[in-house]
Amino acid sequence: MEYKITTHSEFETIELAQNFESEKFENMIICLDGELGSGKTVFTKGIANALGIDEAVTSPTYTIIKEYLHGEMPLYHMDVYRLDGNTDGISVEEYYNKGGIVVIEWANTIKDILPDERLEIKFKIIDENRRMLIITPYGKKYEDLCEAVL
Repeated sequence: MEYKITTHSEFETIELAQNFESEKFENMIICLDGELGSGKTVFTKGIANALGIDEAVTSPTYTIIKEYLHGEMPLYHMDVYRLDGNTDGISVEEYYNKGGIVVIEWANTIKDILPDERLEIKFKIIDENRRMLIITPYGKKYEDLCEAVL
């Protein structure tokens, strides 16, 4: 099943992320894809805010993985764009079972090592403020998550 949601502002994108966070569970994997400036990092900021993380959330483009450990639950924020599909020397998979929420920007570039069960969100720019989010759950937990939130 696929869900389509249109947000009309950054605030609405953050609010949607906070709604997903309200139904959080350990080892939640959220995979984000979309062109530059489409809202992937804004969505991650919403998750972080709802977790009570006070640190500024920016895309970890050059560090690949940023750990936020001072919230209700750890947040592992990844930007795998620069890996170009090559994860040699980067232990992305070890984060899948660390008990936190994993958000992966540009997840499609590492599709081969993504877990079977995950939530995928594709961001499409409609105009300056509006975004179409195409949300696809993989696995029962993620289907239940979408039913609860959407």
